Amino acid sequence: MSDRRASVALVTGASRAIGRATALALARSGLAVAVGYRSDPEGAEEVAAKASADGGRALPISIDVTEEKSIEGAFTRIESELGTVRVLVNNAGLSKDGLAVRYPTEAWDATVNTNLRGAFLCSRRALRGMLKARWGRIVNIASAAALRGNSGQSAYSASKAGLVGMTRSMAREVAIRGITVNAVCPGFVESKITAVAGDELRQRYIEMTPAGRFGTPEEIAGVIAFLAGPEASYVTGAILSVDGGLTA
Repeated sequence: MSDRRASVALVTGASRAIGRATALALARSGLAVAVGYRSDPEGAEEVAAKASADGGRALPISIDVTEEKSIEGAFTRIESELGTVRVLVNNAGLSKDGLAVRYPTEAWDATVNTNLRGAFLCSRRALRGMLKARWGRIVNIASAAALRGNSGQSAYSASKAGLVGMTRSMAREVAIRGITVNAVCPGFVESKITAVAGDELRQRYIEMTPAGRFGTPEEIAGVIAFLAGPEASYVTGAILSVDGGLTA
């Protein structure tokens, strides 16, 4: 990577799917990557091992984005073992579907705390080093559901729409310091969840998508890697749909 100020990245929720593909893409671009996980240490270790085997540097790091102490501990360890975080990808997410009329308050709180509050807490902590260096990249993983809504996903859609608003506001606050803040809104992507969705539901998703197929984690990761790099220095406050035309 041409700008060595961006030598360390943290990807939350990086043990599988989009997070995994993103961690590997950033490692290939020359970044040392902290592979964040909450409940899948084996997956994170596998991602870190693959990144290292491909010539990169990677560290599995336990981080619960809903807990400030966990975030502080994770950043302290990353700073000690890899260096100051210059690229943050807020990918950790939670989706608990259910109709609003009987949706549990605890499920609402858990969804919003992970998807929105967690991204804010991690961004606030990362900005310390970014502001000091006058360089940084924050990429928030939102969702097509933030832009169009889905039945049964009031909490998820609201949390991701909040992430879009946070992205735009934060981008305005820090642009003058050489820091960009952007959001990516994936559509239907191949994952363990969609793999077991059933043929009928998968076909309905495909029919909703003009491209006529699911996206891959690598296709999403490619956009994230661009936003995390020096070439995207004039892209900030952007909300990029990577959804095969779902929200067109």
